[in-house]
Amino acid sequence: MKFYDEMFADEAVPHEAYERYYKWYAAQNSKSLQKKMREAEAVFRRTGITFNVYGKKDAEERLIPFDIIPRIIAADEWDELTKGIEQRVEALNLFLHDIYHEQNVIKDGILPANLVANNEAFLQKMIGVKPPGGIYTHIVGVDLVRTAKNEFYVLEDNARTPSGVSYMLENRETMLKMFPDVFAENRVRRVSDYPHILRKSLSSCAPDACTGKPTLAVLTPGIHNSAYFEHAFLADQMGAELVEGHDLKIENGRVCMRTTRGYDPIDVIYRRVDDEYLDPLNFNPDSMLGVPGIFDIYRSGGITIANAPGAGIADDKAIYSYMPDIVKYYTGKEALLKNVETWRCSEPDSLTYVLDNLHDLVVKEVHGSGGYGMLIGPAASKKELADFRAKLIDNPAKYIAQPTLALSTTPVFVKSGLSPRHVDLRPYVLVGANGVNITPGGLTRVAMEKGSLVVNSSQGGGTKDTWVLEA
Repeated sequence: MKFYDEMFADEAVPHEAYERYYKWYAAQNSKSLQKKMREAEAVFRRTGITFNVYGKKDAEERLIPFDIIPRIIAADEWDELTKGIEQRVEALNLFLHDIYHEQNVIKDGILPANLVANNEAFLQKMIGVKPPGGIYTHIVGVDLVRTAKNEFYVLEDNARTPSGVSYMLENRETMLKMFPDVFAENRVRRVSDYPHILRKSLSSCAPDACTGKPTLAVLTPGIHNSAYFEHAFLADQMGAELVEGHDLKIENGRVCMRTTRGYDPIDVIYRRVDDEYLDPLNFNPDSMLGVPGIFDIYRSGGITIANAPGAGIADDKAIYSYMPDIVKYYTGKEALLKNVETWRCSEPDSLTYVLDNLHDLVVKEVHGSGGYGMLIGPAASKKELADFRAKLIDNPAKYIAQPTLALSTTPVFVKSGLSPRHVDLRPYVLVGANGVNITPGGLTRVAMEKGSLVVNSSQGGGTKDTWVLEA
């Protein structure tokens, strides 16, 4: 299988976007770059940029591997991508409003009713609820993969609580400190204003109950959560409060936060707690992470929760398979970004095809994330294929399957020089009353093992700084 190399048009001949960078790289001393790699690792360790891997016996905090070779995207490529991303995010918000109100997308035969009615991410209690400003997905991560020069696919949508933006910001800050001369020679669009834009975007969605400057808080499950570093980082960078469920209570129809002055109202909560654990009175009664009664205050217009409860149904990988039709239904135009061909294993014909071709396919859980519960057929052993076959037969509706794509590669720095590795890209999209803002670049995740297609940090993947060049 031939893979598109994003840096090189031919051996040692870089694509135009990489020309200036490669000229600089070729003049560098290998030992000096190896030293820079060690310095970057030391920076991340001192800063505490770590994550937890769930389900492992040695589930201690680990560093996400960082590679010092940037992934570079030309201005014209980025401009085309942003048009497709903005169209997709617009459709996602319209879709969420529709399924929690009129459900015309079902009535008009675009989407089967059972994909919503039987979906564990669909919140019945959100029916008829309109979020402040009508916005469901305030922060969206759209995962993209590339297979050719002008060919990008959406791998999945992250409309629940997309993570990783702190790594994007820290990657850039580290690169700026280590290689200031490279940035002087390349006109790279900045990403450092993301926290400011995030605060501005969230503040624009404050509820009617807000009477002054909106008070923002980041709701975290606590220090044992795998993304706690990011929760604390974003709260600090936004100038918002970092709170846990036990710091909050309902008082006079508002969600209030404990302070040295007593309890003060909060207007906007950027929650990093899943729906199920958000409110023990309305959802999981055993939850110790949420706030009893917060959903009732939300329904009455007393607080904005970002992203909206119930938005996670847009993450559903079976729903994803209908996204081209959903985009056209709500925008009236063909989807600018392609979907990966997807077989829904809940359908008998699709299941038969998947079982017959399991060794060639990638199989994912409908509600899975982080690379967990996934099978990559071409890399699987006979036993893994047999075990997954049994899972599919036992519960086919739990899975979808996709072809193994020829993901593009970008080089990583190794002792011998540059070596190609597969990558994906997660641009971050902010949606507020003041419009849509797409951060130029996003998080590039890279499979650190040669030949691997798995880029998730939980499965050993690393990250790169992503440069979008000025026109």
